[in-house]
Formats: sequence, structure tokens, C-alpha cells
Amino acid sequence: MRSWRAGIRSLGFLGAILLARPELCAADLEKEEAWIAKRRSFWAYQKPQRPRLPSISDPWIRTPVDAFLLEAMREKRLSPSPAASKETLIRRVTLDLTGLPPTPGEIDAFLRDTAPGAYERLVERLLASPQYGERWAQRWLDVVRYADTNGFELDAERPHAWRYRDYVVRSFNRDKPYDRFVQEQVAGDELFPGDKEALIATGFHRAGPIHIVGGNQDEEMNRQEVLTEMTGAIGSVFLGMTIACARCHNHKFDPIPQSDYYRLQAVFAATEFKDTVLASDSEKQAYEVARKAHQARLKPIQEEIARIEKPYRERIRAQKFAALDQRYKDVLAVAESQRDEKQKTLAKEAEAQLKVSWDEVLAVLSPEDRERRAALRQKMHRLEYDEPEPPETAYGVQNLEKAPPTHILKVGDHRYKLDPVSPGFPRVIAGLDAQAPETAANRRAALARWLTSVDHPLVARVMVNRIWQFRMGTGLVATPNDFGALGARPTHPQLLDWLATEFIACNWSVKTIDRLIVLSSAYRQSAAHDPAKAKIDPENKFYWRMNRRRLEAEAIRDSILAVSGKLNPQLGGKPIKVPIEKEVYDSIFTEAEPDNLWPVALDPNQHYRRSLYLLNKRTVRLPLLANFDQPDAMSSCPVRAVSTHALQALSLMNSEFVRQQAAFFARRLQAECGQQQGCQIRRAYRLALARLPRPAETAMARAFLDSGGLLEDFLLAMVNRNEFVYIP
Repeated sequence: MRSWRAGIRSLGFLGAILLARPELCAADLEKEEAWIAKRRSFWAYQKPQRPRLPSISDPWIRTPVDAFLLEAMREKRLSPSPAASKETLIRRVTLDLTGLPPTPGEIDAFLRDTAPGAYERLVERLLASPQYGERWAQRWLDVVRYADTNGFELDAERPHAWRYRDYVVRSFNRDKPYDRFVQEQVAGDELFPGDKEALIATGFHRAGPIHIVGGNQDEEMNRQEVLTEMTGAIGSVFLGMTIACARCHNHKFDPIPQSDYYRLQAVFAATEFKDTVLASDSEKQAYEVARKAHQARLKPIQEEIARIEKPYRERIRAQKFAALDQRYKDVLAVAESQRDEKQKTLAKEAEAQLKVSWDEVLAVLSPEDRERRAALRQKMHRLEYDEPEPPETAYGVQNLEKAPPTHILKVGDHRYKLDPVSPGFPRVIAGLDAQAPETAANRRAALARWLTSVDHPLVARVMVNRIWQFRMGTGLVATPNDFGALGARPTHPQLLDWLATEFIACNWSVKTIDRLIVLSSAYRQSAAHDPAKAKIDPENKFYWRMNRRRLEAEAIRDSILAVSGKLNPQLGGKPIKVPIEKEVYDSIFTEAEPDNLWPVALDPNQHYRRSLYLLNKRTVRLPLLANFDQPDAMSSCPVRAVSTHALQALSLMNSEFVRQQAAFFARRLQAECGQQQGCQIRRAYRLALARLPRPAETAMARAFLDSGGLLEDFLLAMVNRNEFVYIP
């Protein structure tokens, strides 16, 4: 019998790759340690040291953030921009912290408040708003690649995944300490047994896509794909390290050997997906009673549909049987219990050919039966809306009783196993007191404690960089998921370390860092361009002005709903299906019966929920959101793309949704202003742009309306303005 090496050589070029690296031995491990040690001095792997605040005295400095930025500006012979107007500031900070525009009442109250601390009071109100958590959740879910479906070909829905999304909203609203937030997601079931929130939090491990298909499966390959997803997520989300690049070979640029990748993967070797029912016994019993009653209501309708279809199905099947090859007819004549393996295979092929699909039945129904069947299906679908909610369930994980061994895999292929490895963490991050146990239990708990150690060089830095990026437009490290050799270097390393140490000192409070940033003079600057300063710093790396940022797709849709007066502020719950274009429907359901496959909420007010709560389907997204760069959630998205193309204008100008909302906007103005044209124009600007119109804008609006232009067309133009879709 040939050796396994000879077998691999027979694969030619692939075999050469598989044989390119010998199995690990003691000498290899020593070389790895030496290789890692040489690169351990890289800035990202050093524990943040709290720097002294710059000794600058300047009235521009409001928070420590300003001191660091002003010192760096002066070194480049730059100076800050003038402060933004109060109207600009309230629109900016409200959109930033809540994802929604300020109301006219909020604007007027802020402009009237001339007492010291008016802006600080505004910020505290926004930080306490329930919309704050929704805004943050949208950003966090981008990073963890959350969606409500599995992805890939089938892209099936995940009925209970939404509880993780709501957990994230609640966590940010409650200002849950970030170390606890990390621990719950990584190992909530191990560290906090009996805590429902912590169990739901472990849905983090299942947030990404999973490849589920029918037919014969390579279960070991499927399992390896799951472990790959879980391992890569820890690297990108919490560590800002491209851990996944070491799956097939030693990392080409960062000190992450392939063995470290599989040591980290071994942490998850004992973890399996688990839907855990959280409901009480009485709640489960009540559900079973309701479910059976619901099925009893459906059954007579389903039976009547089957009676209508039966003669047609029998006729079609008989025609298909007559056309079968004789070998298939012969095998079907053999009793199922007496068929050998070959006959079983032939019988399966025969049944596939004899299968009668819905469209074949529909094509031959008489007009009378077609009408009867359609009415029954409509009745059945209406009853399906009343299907009882299943018991509360956590879409999470649990441990196996025994951990299977983990091996280093040649080129990441599960078929070619090298040395076994024990669970552990990237060795480049040294000096932390954390050991992963060999037992199945508490491996993830050890990882969670290691990640949230106050001495960890990366976790706090990565998170404060995300907060900074969210508020200021670009991160201090411009590559939020990559703090490695190929990632960007921090533009203000001392500020980054000060924020990281402050984050830990303030009990890992996200709101504290948010507050520091939005209260700073740097945040309050105008976004106006200055050609002279732009020559020195064209990319605004030194923050001599505020960055003007386009709203994310979801915030654009939510803002349109807010100004039209239709936004439903309801928090949480199951994802909502809203009406979709026929072209989108056809792209999702190509071979299924075209009725009620996308059951929209019966209550129209549910269609106007925030975009966070719409069903996020990986393979098909709403055109408005897709056109404004909503990510597909197949991989972590640390920074959203900002593209500019014609479909964006077409979506905002011509889509049924936006035109409908323009009509609602018009009704709102008519209800608030009557037929007073001046009031309508002022109110439109106040709602859409948080300011009053300029004289020239008022004149143009009046000319348009006086010449017979429709109010809703004027308002459609308002939500198409650049100013509407940008944070000033």
C-alpha cells in the first residue's frame, strides 16, 4: 500500500503544495518562538501606557482629546476650523448618536437654550435615548457580520437569531461594560450560567454565514467551515488581527504561525450550536396547545386543496410514468422492502422524475378549480399570520461532553492533518495570565478572560478606535480590523493609548468615550474646506476640520420615515418583512409557488419600523439599502463603502417607497400648516435639514409651487438633496 505522502504526490501540483511544509517538531517550534519574538516589539503588541496630557493652555481645549489633537496640529502648522453653528451641531450630534434627524421642537429648544452647558445637556439626552443603542447596534452588527439568514444558496431564515440583535441594542443602551459585553458573547454560557442575556449573547458565534445544502455532505468539512468562521471572528472583531490569514500557512506579514491559528481554533473544538429554549414549562405547554389549535384550523383547508389537486396530480404522474425508461418501471414494480442497493438508487431516480410540481398542476387546472384553489390558499395564508409565536429561544452555543482533537491542517484542508495542538492564544501577545484547559468545558471562558485582561494590548485599543471612527469619520487606525503590519499606523498613537487606558479606567464604558469625543472642540468644528490647510493635510488626518460623512443606507431610510412622520419607534422583536419590488421577489423565489412566500406584516405601521428591524437577507437586499452600500454580511465590515452612482439618485427619486413617503410628508405639512405656503416651506426645511431656508431657496420653492408644482414633488426633491443624506 502506498504511503500517504505517495498518495498526495499523485495529486501533482496540489500534492507539491501539501508537501511543502513538513510536520512540526521541536526545532520548528523553537524557530516559531524566535520568529515571533523578533516581531513582538511592534507597537500593537505592546500594552498601552497612559501618556501625560500635552501641556498646552488654550481655550479651544475642552476635553483631553483636544489637547492631543491641538499639539499634533501645531507640529504641522495647522490650526482648528471655526466652530459649527448650533443648527449644524444639533443635526450632526443627533444623527451621530441616534441615526435620526432632530425634530423641529428639539431644534428650537436647543437654539433657545443660551445658558452655559446647553450642548452638554443635549448630549446627555441623546446618550440616554433608546435610539442610541439602535444606532450603535447597526455598527456592531456590521462588524460581527450579523444577518437573519444563513447565506449561500439556500439562505434560509434563522427564526431566533434576532434576540442577539436586541441583546446588542440593550447592551449599548445600558452602557454595559465592554469587558462584560465581550465575555458574554464569547463565553456567556460558561461564565454566567443561568443568565438568559448571556446565553443569548453567545449568538455572536453564529452571527456569520453558514453553508447549509442538501444531499450527501462531508460533515467534517462542514464542521471545519464553522470553526473557521468562529476563529476568524475573534481575530477581526476583538483583536483587530487578520488571524484567518494563518489558516493555510504561517502569516506572511504578522507573527501568527499556522500552529497559533489552530491553537485558537482548538478553543472552539468543543463548542456546538444549540438552540436553547428559555421559556418556562407553562409557556411551552401553552404554545403546544396554541400550535395544535392553529394546525386544526389549517387542516381542513389543506385537505380541500389536496382534494382539488388529486385527480390532476394523478393524471400528470400517470403521463410521466408512461414516459419512463423500462428499467425504472421495472424497479418500481419491486416491493420497496425487497430492493437491493442498486434498485434503491434507481427507484430514487424514478421518483424524482415522477415528482409533480405545483406549476405543473396549476397549468392544467380548470378555471373553476383554479379559482377555488386560489381562494383556499388565500384563506390559508391569512390563517398563517396568526401562527403562535414559538417559545422564547436563545440562538446560541453549548459545549460538547468531550473535545475532539484539533490538528494543524496542511493548506487548511481537513483531509490532511498534521500535529495535534492544544487550545491556546496567539503567542505574540505575551505576559497575560491565561491558560486554556484541555477539558471541553471553560475553554471559551479562558479566552474571554484573556481578551478582557486589563493588560491586553489590543482589545481596548480596537474598541476605542471603532468609537472614534464612528464619531469622527475615520479611525485613528484607518484599518479597524487590521492593526498588523499591513494595516495603517495610528495617526495619533498617544491619543489612541490615552483613550484605551481611559476606557479601562472608566469601567469599559462606551458612553464615556462617546461623551469625551462629541463634547470635544474637535468634534464641534465646521466641516468647511480650507484650501491652504488641505495642501498640508489633504486627507484631514490631523482633524483640523470635521469630516463630512454620508449617512449609512439604513439611516437614510430611517430619516425619510422620520421627516414624513411615519417612523414607527417600536423597539426590538422579530425581523419585519416589508413590501418588495417584483424583480426582487422573483430573484428570491425562482422555483417556488408565487403566493405568500414573502408574507409582509399585516399592520402597515410595521412597514415603517427602523431599518435595523427589517429582515436582513444575505443574498438579496432591498434596492434602496443595497444602492447605498449596505454590506452583504458575508464577512466583517469595519468600514462601509461610500460609492456614488446613478442608481442612488434613481432610488431616491423614483422608488415607490420614497415617493410614498413624500406623499406622507406633504400630508404632514398640510396638517401642521394648512395651506400656508410659507409655513410649509419653512417646516419642510426645518424637518429635513434642521435649518430654515435661505431667501433664495424660499424664492425657488415659491416659484415652483406657484407654477403648479406639487407639494409632494417639492418634498421629494428635499430628501434628494445632498444635505439630507450627509452628516454636516
